[in-house]
Amino acid sequence: MATPDPAPRLVHPDEQLLTGAADGRDARRRRALSRFVEPERDGLGCMDGRGGTRQECVREAHWRRAVRCRQVCRAPVHDDGIGPDAYDALIDERTALVSACHGWYVNGFVQDVARVAARARAAGALSFVDAYQTLGAVPVNVRDLGVDFLAAGTLKFLMGVSGIAFLYVRPEIVESLRPTATGWFGRVDPFAFDAETLDWSPNASRFDAGTPAVVNAYIARAGMAIIHDVNPASIRAWHEVLARRMIDGGRARGLVLHGTDDVSQKTATTAFVVPDSHAVEAAMRARGVLPSARGPVIRLAPHFYTTLDDVDCALDTLADVIRAR
Repeated sequence: MATPDPAPRLVHPDEQLLTGAADGRDARRRRALSRFVEPERDGLGCMDGRGGTRQECVREAHWRRAVRCRQVCRAPVHDDGIGPDAYDALIDERTALVSACHGWYVNGFVQDVARVAARARAAGALSFVDAYQTLGAVPVNVRDLGVDFLAAGTLKFLMGVSGIAFLYVRPEIVESLRPTATGWFGRVDPFAFDAETLDWSPNASRFDAGTPAVVNAYIARAGMAIIHDVNPASIRAWHEVLARRMIDGGRARGLVLHGTDDVSQKTATTAFVVPDSHAVEAAMRARGVLPSARGPVIRLAPHFYTTLDDVDCALDTLADVIRAR
């Protein structure tokens, strides 16, 4: 499927993105990264995150299958994020793939993925970045970051819905990759309907599968057009204002911040430690405020249309709910 026009401009004006239906981020990752481990490497994969949850365990199993890793190691994650040198001791000549989130879903921490990508490349490994939590909220240039792969979708800050995700692959490595799961849109000429020839598109579309969710694609296109018109740089500047208001206002109300208070190191997404986050979420929703419970925290995620009054209202509601418990 042709990429909705606003999408490439969100990562680099001259790059092509693969876009299409997605039943989850890991499904697209498995298709895209399914065969590139060099035979002489042991297949060591590095990723960020904490283990223990069902989602994390499934994610690790997917990565083991995707890159045929014998071992997956994790960079340590602390409440304030991931240290800039967290990957250094984990990446060596055995490493096949380094996976890193650009923004941490829990509290909006933004890590230096350019540094991670450079460290991976120096060791001869490939780098994969999950930008779901940042694209549309933080200006992203894949060339400046130096990443090999970057995936995101329109469900978060891109103002879309579920069902549409996209993938950037560094052009210099596209022809060296052969997906083990594919579909008719991954062919040189999908409309030849040749069921006997397995060829590969010369560009990013070789990682595509089948027919996308067309209605979702049009919603995604409209959402990305809004983000492009507002301008990610302007959005980022306002997000820093909102984040500062959230952090300072939370402290003034006696709330416990989770993560860094440096707004240059995070998105506007801000989290506070609460007792029984799911009960707090339900109580806030009943009062017309829509947070997200994430483990021990309540996450608030304003966007470019959010006002300072909106932030104050959300913080007042959170503080009231906690006091009432």
